Amino acid sequence: MTTTRFAPSPTGHIHVGNLRTALMNYLIARKAGGSFILRLDDTDRERSKQEYADGIQRDLDWLGLHWHRIERQSDRLDRYAEAADQLRAAGQLYEVFETPTELDLKRKKQLNMGRPPVYDRAGLGLSDDQKAALRAEGREGYWRFKLDQDRIEWPDGIIGDVSIDAASVSDPVLIRADGQVLYTFASSVDDVDMGVTDIVRGADHVTNTATQIQIMQAMGGTPPRFAHHSLLTGPQGEELSKRLGTLSLRDLREQGVAPEALLSLMARLGSNQPVALRLSLDELAEGFDLSQFGASPTKFDAEDLWPLTRERNQHLPFDAVADRIAAMGVPAEVAPQFWAVARQNITRLDDLDGWWTLMRDGATPVIDAEDADFVRQALAMLPPRPWTAATWGDWTGAVKAATGRKGKGLFMPLRKALTGMDHGPEMAELMPLLQTVRAD
Repeated sequence: MTTTRFAPSPTGHIHVGNLRTALMNYLIARKAGGSFILRLDDTDRERSKQEYADGIQRDLDWLGLHWHRIERQSDRLDRYAEAADQLRAAGQLYEVFETPTELDLKRKKQLNMGRPPVYDRAGLGLSDDQKAALRAEGREGYWRFKLDQDRIEWPDGIIGDVSIDAASVSDPVLIRADGQVLYTFASSVDDVDMGVTDIVRGADHVTNTATQIQIMQAMGGTPPRFAHHSLLTGPQGEELSKRLGTLSLRDLREQGVAPEALLSLMARLGSNQPVALRLSLDELAEGFDLSQFGASPTKFDAEDLWPLTRERNQHLPFDAVADRIAAMGVPAEVAPQFWAVARQNITRLDDLDGWWTLMRDGATPVIDAEDADFVRQALAMLPPRPWTAATWGDWTGAVKAATGRKGKGLFMPLRKALTGMDHGPEMAELMPLLQTVRAD
């Protein structure tokens, strides 16, 4: 069975970059009728917060990306200890003691000599006595995985065939001196144990993938199929990472972005398929294919979310907004008509509030000086309430006959006097809903 996972660290709010990873993995599982795991990579005890874990689940739930099960790495520490013992016994996990300063000096020396800055495996040659002496100095040991220095190759679902020389990569640190299990190790153990078959993640993880393939194989596991999507940039190709804090899903939701708009954009961004609004995840999954995505950096512009949000909101049936409209105080007898009129003139659902305020309280009239006498005469000819869909046509017809005005010179000054705007719904549809006209 196809099994995918989304594995965020609950150290902050997830953003559009995280969503791209989550959505791709979700759509692969949904299209195949498989399983999607939400795995909280929370081994960083200092930075991981329950509020962020709750926020991640809330964001995914808002988007409809429902997981089949949830896992927490903090519940699996004993399993990581067991796997570490297995690697130690096989001679593939070794203890080292270099300080960050010493490692930095080694790197600089290698670079000055024209060599790649790869860890020199000095820790492999330490005897038990030497290790004891280092501990006596107050040093704490940490653990590196010994890579087999062959080429690591895999057919990447987006990039294509990848081949990395393991000799050009430092043996990765898997366990810190304080005992914290790092991402590279914990993720490898989890992916093997949980039967993950497919992983999509950012192109910045390609080197991680190479080392994790060897870690999984060392544990007797079968590595999943990997694909690495391009990283997002700003609309001008600028680095997006510094802006990601303002592009959290929480903030986009609070701004009024529709979930369907966000999903529709992120499911096609960077592919050869045009972005188009899709109102269900099944529609998105049906047309999803990793082979249609490119490896080049992908431009993301948050402004592209608003036309899609507008389209989605204008497609909503009255039942979907009835409670919201009732909470605004719109009388039940006019609520369906209010929605039919207002829906074509909103982007965010919050925009409904302004339209109801206009209809209930009236708008400050906008009257150009040259139209003042005309508007005054026209308003004096307004028929008594109740107004119907025919009122606008009947009234403007009578005003035209009395004043000789026609076309835009007739209609625009009257629209601005009644609504304070030079655009909006058809006046024939709006007038029956206007409970107050400040100019009358």
